[in-house]
Amino acid sequence: MTPMRVLVACEFSGVVRNAFLARGHDAWSCDLLPAEDGSNRHITGDARDLLNDGWDLLMVAHPPCTRLCNSGVRWLHRPPRGKSVEQMWGELDEGAALFSDFWNAPIERICIENPVMHKHAKARIRNYQPPAQTVQPWWFGEPAFKATGFYLKALPPLTPTNKLTPPAPGTDEHKAWSRVHRLPPGPNRWRERSRFFPGIAAAMADQWGDIARLKEAA
Repeated sequence: MTPMRVLVACEFSGVVRNAFLARGHDAWSCDLLPAEDGSNRHITGDARDLLNDGWDLLMVAHPPCTRLCNSGVRWLHRPPRGKSVEQMWGELDEGAALFSDFWNAPIERICIENPVMHKHAKARIRNYQPPAQTVQPWWFGEPAFKATGFYLKALPPLTPTNKLTPPAPGTDEHKAWSRVHRLPPGPNRWRERSRFFPGIAAAMADQWGDIARLKEAA
């Protein structure tokens, strides 16, 4: 296997970066926040400044998506307390521009994680394409619910590695699996919701970590 140069953008936890590092790849994470684990394989700053540095794979782990996702479209017309309609649309434009810069980066293989988008976001993204697949953590051995869309370029959809059996609705176990959606409001809610699942990261590193195999599949 030929080692790949992997940029994991919008990640401070190091979960995806470490999955590729463990398999011998030259992987780096980049975020506006410092590395949570103190790794020297992390760049604190704007990942867009690094897009022309010769990467084999760009993985955008959790771009700011509050204004892009379908669940938040209502705020564009009825803004939350302390915000104006103009601010909401301005934040939408910023989020769409960030997604566009990643999606149109001069990198052959790209994966961007993002929830389902509303029509206003799609219209603002250059060369928009719908997500290639939507996965659940429990497909990869993680007892949790969180539908995650992957926008893919020159990468195959992930194959589930360890599908669990979801618990019945209304049970305590089902509530535990829904912990991401049940997180209480607070200053750190976004941090915990953005945390990547190690099972999915491991599947990415295993299934997307071989350049030769990816070229054959293409």
